Amino acid sequence: MRQNNKRHILVRYGIVVGFMLLFSAIIVWDLFKTTTLQGKEWNEKANSVLMTTTAIEPERGKLLADNGTVIAANLQYYVPRIDWFTGGIKEDSLMKDIGPLSDSLAAFDPSMTATEWKKKILEDRKNILDEAKKVYPDGKKGKKNRAYKLFPYMLTHKEYERIRQFPFLRRDKNKNGFYYEKHSRRIKPYGGLAARSIGNVGQNEKSSSVHGHSGLEMALDSLLYGQPGEAKNIQLTNGIVSAESLPAVKGYDITTTINVHLQDIVENELNDMCLETGAVWGTCVLMEVATGEIKAISNLERNPTTGEYVEGVNHAVLGYEPGSVVKTISMMVALEDGIVNDIEQPIPTGSDWMYAGRNISDRPHGAATRTPREIIETSSNIGMAKLIVKDYGNNPGGFRKRLEEMGFFDPFNTGIGGEMVPNFPVLGNKNWDKLSLTRQAYGYATTIPPLYTLAMYNAIANDGKFVRPHLVKKLSREGEPDSIIPVTYIRKQVCSPENARKLRLMLHDVVWGDHGTARHWVKDSCVEIAGKTGTAFTNASGQYGAQKRLAFCGFFPYDKPKYSCIVLMLGADRGAGACSGMVLKNIARKMYARGLLGLTPDYATDNNKGKKDKNKDVKNYPTLFASMNDNATKTIKKSLGVKNTHRYARPAKVEKGVPDVVGLNIREAIKLLEDAGLIVNFTGSGMVTGQSLSAGSQYARGQHIQLRLRNS
Repeated sequence: MRQNNKRHILVRYGIVVGFMLLFSAIIVWDLFKTTTLQGKEWNEKANSVLMTTTAIEPERGKLLADNGTVIAANLQYYVPRIDWFTGGIKEDSLMKDIGPLSDSLAAFDPSMTATEWKKKILEDRKNILDEAKKVYPDGKKGKKNRAYKLFPYMLTHKEYERIRQFPFLRRDKNKNGFYYEKHSRRIKPYGGLAARSIGNVGQNEKSSSVHGHSGLEMALDSLLYGQPGEAKNIQLTNGIVSAESLPAVKGYDITTTINVHLQDIVENELNDMCLETGAVWGTCVLMEVATGEIKAISNLERNPTTGEYVEGVNHAVLGYEPGSVVKTISMMVALEDGIVNDIEQPIPTGSDWMYAGRNISDRPHGAATRTPREIIETSSNIGMAKLIVKDYGNNPGGFRKRLEEMGFFDPFNTGIGGEMVPNFPVLGNKNWDKLSLTRQAYGYATTIPPLYTLAMYNAIANDGKFVRPHLVKKLSREGEPDSIIPVTYIRKQVCSPENARKLRLMLHDVVWGDHGTARHWVKDSCVEIAGKTGTAFTNASGQYGAQKRLAFCGFFPYDKPKYSCIVLMLGADRGAGACSGMVLKNIARKMYARGLLGLTPDYATDNNKGKKDKNKDVKNYPTLFASMNDNATKTIKKSLGVKNTHRYARPAKVEKGVPDVVGLNIREAIKLLEDAGLIVNFTGSGMVTGQSLSAGSQYARGQHIQLRLRNS
């Protein structure tokens, strides 16, 4: 018996040893085959893996306003996900935490109740697990969704850190399958403010990297993008990992010339006038005279669906027939060439003039004679054409050549994407060329971007110094300045200081003269403005038609100009002075009121000396508008020394329905309406002058109400 057991044991032992020897032989053979027979092949594969490099995307630089305020920057966003196939997830732990988790999610995102959150998570989980168990008729297995998205939107870092502390989600990731994906997004903190000029970023067909598509983002992409880094695979004891071999270089932070406060003023005033006049679109550029810094630029277009105005095509750098604003530039040529020496010397004009087989008309405002000064004041087509023809009638192409010598066609390279240069057709000596010359002189048969017109007016305000308009002020990295962009000039002098003074006087007459084309709308007692109106006729296809393109270009304050500005609007229901001119005037008034022109208003200053009331001077005190706070009214009257004021009555209290807020300031109006459950939108600034839901009317909580604000 013992012998038999011993024999069986030895047989089994021999079998085990045999298998071990065979297994060892296989291992030795594979080792020999891998290291010797296939060694070269495997070494090549290892080298290919270890020599693989991966590009590291650099951090894109920020765009900043002139005071360092961020107007475009990259922010990190998070997509929270759960892998329901994680082995550490226990059913009892999940069911224990699902109630508190649902409560927390409902508090975080109230779009669903706690019950709805719980139902959604459990049903989604069940569907994902069931799908993975399926086997389809074609033999394919169901998909394993290991990336369940907890929210349909991305979270900020602060929001992500908050949800990480929720029940179940705060467990170890091996026990809840919770993880995140990180994404970088380009954010504009001020929303649509100068959005078109700032531009957009994104991927394109040629590259998966994010680059600028438009505006400053595109024009300055090489600076903002930075330099990509590299990561190489290296062998560690526990595997192959990717390690940085060449660090990425962050893009430059670019400080622009945009002033956020001025941009806000410009956009609001342009938007209000577009709404008031039903314009198709409007553009406005505000520039600092001495430096050429573009402090604000706005391009608004009407949304045909909503009727609201949104940031649109950058019309400021696109070419349009300028209309009569070009007469000032033509007059500059006439002064510089000596065609005009005495701006008070009359020339015969009349109401009609036949030239090159065509009639030029000044009806209904023609006169027998006009001085050069009056030609600009009354915007005389005949007068301007006669002055230019006097020197260039036998050489129509010479007018364009003269403008070229003055630098009028030089690219500005402002940093604005899509910038165009003026287009003046080259003229010969045919009759139609001579006719085209007259039309070029007073604003037709040519296209000029509004920015180029503004630059010439800016030169007039700047004693003839033709400064280059620009949007970039400084480059920096990690807060340290790298390059500061200096003020540069297209021409040091585009005209003499004396001729610039004469032109300023002419532009002053346009607003302040007895026959000035803008006298009824742009004249203002607070800010002295000088400028020129211009009207061109067009249609939807860009040809001549009944639709008006209305311009006003000028500068302020007149004595010591600090800012130049151009406004261009298409399809407004009134004249150039009454729409574009009014926008510029309202911008100037706002800047004055905020002390931005160095002329801070003094509310207690005696402005009406000489007007007697009971043998005392009468002071021009401000009007005190309605206030729901009597103490605030008393404080204002006392601190400003305000007397003899008229305080508008408060709107009557409405017992039921929509509150009456007409006459209140916006803060008081918002408080009343939001307390009543309404959502408030408003346009304009100042006091409430109208509300879309009439006082006392029925409404539903959450309904929107639109308020109209105006300054009296």
